[in-house]
Amino acid sequence: MSPSPARRRHLPNSPFAAPVEPVIEVFELDDRVTHDTYGLGRIVSVEAEAVTVDFAGRRLRITSPYPKLTGL
Repeated sequence: MSPSPARRRHLPNSPFAAPVEPVIEVFELDDRVTHDTYGLGRIVSVEAEAVTVDFAGRRLRITSPYPKLTGL
């Protein structure tokens, strides 16, 4: 398996749009959140690269960049 290629830098005079860096939301313990699939939940654990969310008794660990998770 080969390593992923290095990211190319964006030239200022390029006719193509610069790639957009995703904004990674920061969550804290007991924050209320909503997930596109699981609905409303509450943060019960925060790690460096993931959060654990309690969705009405169902606990899920969701890794960063939290694509479907939104803070309320």
